[in-house]
Amino acid sequence: MNLGPWGYLTILAAAAAMTFAACVFVYIGRLENRTPASLGEKVGAHKAVLAKLRKHEPLTSDEFDYAKELVGDARSPLAYAIPGALFSAGSFYVVGCLYELHVYGGNPSFRTFIGVLPMLGSINIFGQLHRVARLNRRLKDVEISGNADRVGVGVDSAQSKR
Repeated sequence: MNLGPWGYLTILAAAAAMTFAACVFVYIGRLENRTPASLGEKVGAHKAVLAKLRKHEPLTSDEFDYAKELVGDARSPLAYAIPGALFSAGSFYVVGCLYELHVYGGNPSFRTFIGVLPMLGSINIFGQLHRVARLNRRLKDVEISGNADRVGVGVDSAQSKR
């Protein structure tokens, strides 16, 4: 049986999707089994802490611990399995459609390339993870303040001045 290049690429994409999916389950299991940071339960904490870290503002010890957790999560190689699984699933759809067109004939349509959408989304997720992971350098130089009431997480700085 001759699968041709599209058949072999389909098998490769399916194997990659299953491998990445297994890695995602391991990663999510590790995240669920750990004790969550107390600051992680507040709405908007993720965005506020990372913004303070990007702007080189001083962090409280709770914010520093939460920022360390966020950056550590983004630096994990298993975190990159999430965009990898999405990308390989989109690739599986595209090359699978092209294989079917190769075997049964026909011309590619818009439907054939619908799989490109999750591929583009996975590139965005990869970029977001990489942007957070790069903040590791700033964690080393961060100033930790002792003010516990400065934890303006979820509150806009303009609102807190009123």
